[in-house]
Order: sequence, then C-alpha cells, then structure tokens
Amino acid sequence: MLIDLRSDTVTQPTPAMREAMFSAPLGDDVLGDDPTVNALEAKAAALFGMEAALFCASGTMTNQLAIRTHTRPGDDVICDYLSHVYQYEGGGISVNALASVSLVHGERGKLTPDLILDYIYNPADSHKPLSRLVVLENTVNKGGGCYYTIPEIAAIRKLCDEHNLILHLDGARLFNALVETGEPTVAYGKLFDSISICLSKGLGCPVGSLLLGKNDFIRQSRRYRKLMGGGWRQAGFLAAAGIYALDHHVDRLKQDHSRARKIGSILEQLPEVEEIFPIDTNIVIFRLPETILAADYVKIIEAKGIRGIAFGKHLVRFVTHLDLTDEQVAEMELTLTRTGNSKTFL
Repeated sequence: MLIDLRSDTVTQPTPAMREAMFSAPLGDDVLGDDPTVNALEAKAAALFGMEAALFCASGTMTNQLAIRTHTRPGDDVICDYLSHVYQYEGGGISVNALASVSLVHGERGKLTPDLILDYIYNPADSHKPLSRLVVLENTVNKGGGCYYTIPEIAAIRKLCDEHNLILHLDGARLFNALVETGEPTVAYGKLFDSISICLSKGLGCPVGSLLLGKNDFIRQSRRYRKLMGGGWRQAGFLAAAGIYALDHHVDRLKQDHSRARKIGSILEQLPEVEEIFPIDTNIVIFRLPETILAADYVKIIEAKGIRGIAFGKHLVRFVTHLDLTDEQVAEMELTLTRTGNSKTFL
C-alpha cells in the first residue's frame, strides 16, 4: 500500500467519525435549521471566544469570503508572498474582492510589524490603493509549517490598530501551532477580526472549514457564500465530523509532529538531500541538488511506494497526518535509505 504524504488532506474518516456522521440529526442549512451545522458553528465560535461562525466547503472559500467581506473594490490586502491566499487560491483576491495585493517577503512566510509597515500606504495619496487588510497564515504551508506565537501576533495587532487595518488569520493548520505552543484558542479570538480554520487537514475530516468573526461580519459572509453557490442543504453529515474532530483529533496532532521529525532524521541520511527546512509541525520540506528535479524524484519514490509533492523545481514536501503509522515511517526509512545507497539520484 502506498504511503501517501502528499498532504494531510488525504486522510479517511475514522470509524468513530463515520459513526458520528451517520447518526447526526439533519436539517436544511440554507434555511438555518440543520441542528448539527448550528452546533458546530456555535462550538467553534465559543472555542475561540468569537461571536459567530460559518461552515463552508473549504479553506479557500472561508479565506476568500473573509477578504471579500472585509474589503471594498480597489482596497489593498497585505500578505506574505508565500501565503496560501496569494499562491493557492486561484487569484481569488482579484476575482472575488476586486482588491489589489501587496506582497511582503518575510522569513519563511511570517510577517513582522516592521515588514508590514513598509507596505501601508498613505491614505491621502490617491496614486495608491487604500491599505485595508492584513492576512497572516498559521502555520505557514510554504514556510515548512512554521508558526506565529501570541506575542508575535499581538505586536502585529497593535500595528493594525494604529493604522486602522483589519487582521485576518488563515488558520488552516492553526491547531498544529496550538499543540506546540500550548496557547489558548481564546487568545486568538481577541487578536483577530476573523479566523479561518480547516477541518479537513490535520483534524482529519472529509471536507469543511469554518470562518469565525463578529455577528455582522458572519451575516454578510453568509450572503456572499450563497452568492458563490456555497449554501448547504443537509450538511449535518459533514458538520458532525467537524464536531468529532474538535473533540478527539486535536491533542493527537503531536503524533504527526513527532513522525515528521522522524522523517527529517531519515532524510538526513540520504545523499540526494541537500537541505531540510526546520521541522516545526507536520510539514517536511527538503531540497534536492540542481541535478535532480523534484518532479522526477517524486515519480521515482512513488514507484517505490511513497507519495510526496514537488514543491518547487528542487523542493519536495511530505506532510504527516492521522493515517500515517510508526510502522509506515519505519518502512519509509528502509525504502529511502536503500534507494539513496543505490545512488539512484547521484
């Protein structure tokens, strides 16, 4: 069986999660009467100390809804050039919100107040768009799963307050950061105007993300969700998986991080691996020499039973998740070290 490390989105619902899904009471969410969707939204909002939440199909949808709701056409969004909202959401900022983007080059995709300050335009300068929104990503996917801490975010919040800027969090893998830092979820609710959290990555749900914020913000986002065709009907089947994941799949993320670090130690043994990014959570990114294309490398290792993603011309990404076992990691070690010693890639 293939060891699939392309993403933490490849997981299958556990038997207990399936049971929760099939036993969930249902209604029509567009009409507002699916009790399980309502329970999930209330649970997530309370968890972060925010007023309301909106259940959506994907993290791209929740991020794009947030950007559209927070901005007006012609406004400027400040984010890192590695950020998911810019790199992997199909140009949605320009299509959905009609907004421009200022791209900051932070360290491994993380912003700081000093970096952001350089991209805040003078509102009196009619040549420039109005700076309106700052977007952070936690953890940073293309940064190798690195994360912000509460003090780092608080400093950015202070800058946003000083310049009347809105602060949104793409928290697709936020719980991966939280199990490392031990910081409380409610602290995030106090710092951000809106938060997107993904249920279908580390938490292992089959689909779904949540957008959190104030009541008025969520009410308007719900209208835009409908406009995008994102209204659910009997979505309680999916919402039940989210409730189960929030109750049972958060603390176990530490296992994913431990296995990611073990994979990093395996990669250190391979002659074809030139560099391994720091492994902070469940994402492992490594660099190959210029003589080896990442696209070729992932084809070769897939033929040997291991799936990864080409993450650049010479970068490969592995992501650990709840379907990965210690036995599979041990099997990876045997396969990769045997492949490396055969000088296949040299």
